[in-house]
Amino acid sequence: MTDSYVKAVNSGFTKTLAKKLGLPRPAVLRRFRAGDPLTVGPVLVLGGTPGVADDADRVADALLGWDLDVRQNADDSTRWGAIVVVLTEIARPEDASPTVLALAANLRRLAPNGRVVTISRAPADGDDPALAAAREGVDGFLRSVAKELRYGATGNGVQLVTSRDEVPVDAVSSLAALRFFLSARSAFVDGQVLRVGSPVADVGVAGAYWDRPLEGKVAVVTGAARGIGAQVARTLARDGARVVVVDVPAAGEQLTTVANEIGGTALQLDVTADDAGARILEHARARHGGLDVLIHNAGILRDKLLANMTADRWDAVIAVNLAAQVRISEHLLGASGFSAEPRIVSLASTSGIAGNRGQSNYAFSKAGVIGHTRAFAARLADLGGTANAVAPGFIETEMTASIPFVTREVARRVASLQQGGRPVDVAEAIAFLASPAATGVNGQVLRVCGQNLVGR
Repeated sequence: MTDSYVKAVNSGFTKTLAKKLGLPRPAVLRRFRAGDPLTVGPVLVLGGTPGVADDADRVADALLGWDLDVRQNADDSTRWGAIVVVLTEIARPEDASPTVLALAANLRRLAPNGRVVTISRAPADGDDPALAAAREGVDGFLRSVAKELRYGATGNGVQLVTSRDEVPVDAVSSLAALRFFLSARSAFVDGQVLRVGSPVADVGVAGAYWDRPLEGKVAVVTGAARGIGAQVARTLARDGARVVVVDVPAAGEQLTTVANEIGGTALQLDVTADDAGARILEHARARHGGLDVLIHNAGILRDKLLANMTADRWDAVIAVNLAAQVRISEHLLGASGFSAEPRIVSLASTSGIAGNRGQSNYAFSKAGVIGHTRAFAARLADLGGTANAVAPGFIETEMTASIPFVTREVARRVASLQQGGRPVDVAEAIAFLASPAATGVNGQVLRVCGQNLVGR
């Protein structure tokens, strides 16, 4: 499904008319294409103290290693492709002022589809009150700035965890998160702060995470016959994984089409079956030699106001969306089914974060996914692995196409980007979290919602 309004207000006579009438004009978002540059222009790195080697210099040096045009001094003529705001060394609220005001002076020269990315440190137990205030302040600042950006530009934050070892700004996981946010892969991720901790495994070569980062990995994607699941399978295959696509027998023909398209294998299976985990593991080992990545995507809707909810509607949603994930993950872990450094990425939803009228069953299941992910993260960390969740907002799929027109239009326009996302936007976030370089991201929920107004 496509959003014809976005196309109309960005081309021809209707573009001119929309301008005259003052209608919302969502930008055409820049999405990943192989061979395109990482950013749409030079990168300005703000922060630090002139003449003193600090975190801002370390970030600038890392960006130079990606063959980017990197500047640390602004001018009045450059159109910035991205502005990276390094606030890791602030100790008091007033310390942020010079860097924040430098951003303010350059924000009007941010190019369409540009990026603002903050890098800061997360508050930690035992922080001095002034330090905690300064660090927490960056979160609210970033989310507010993101709401002010226009023309497809986005603002996101990398927040380095300090509760254990202090994560360097130029650690592989820190840079991987920064690169994801700078890139076109994060087109529909806006106003989000992603916490990055100490790596739970040795990543190896720092540059290996961007080109085919899943080379040699075996991934399973449930609910993969169509929509988001099919696109996830395509994206993981693009990044080098051998993919097993899973869906119910009724979707067998579509599932086979997806498998053939990506050179993977298909497994017709109801994920609610008691032996679903065993069959997934048996297939992955027999056909591909093991299992490294599990994507829990299978899900259904059975919307009703709670006053009209029936047992079959409630139970079906919980069974597919949540209980199946718990059972399959538990089986794979108990059976030592994963290879070294496993990755699990689960599909949550903004409904599970903020709730949604008529979706009490769905919201319970998706909030439960978040809870399960956070609890499972510690167990996978012991194996050098990670568990994370992606929470989509309004995504243009066959499912959302059935929403009444007015409700659908409101859902599209309330996001900061004023449009719905695409399945590929969710897939890119999942592929990033499944990559080896995201080893420092564990137990997190990354929203892919265009900074929708529900929740945070």
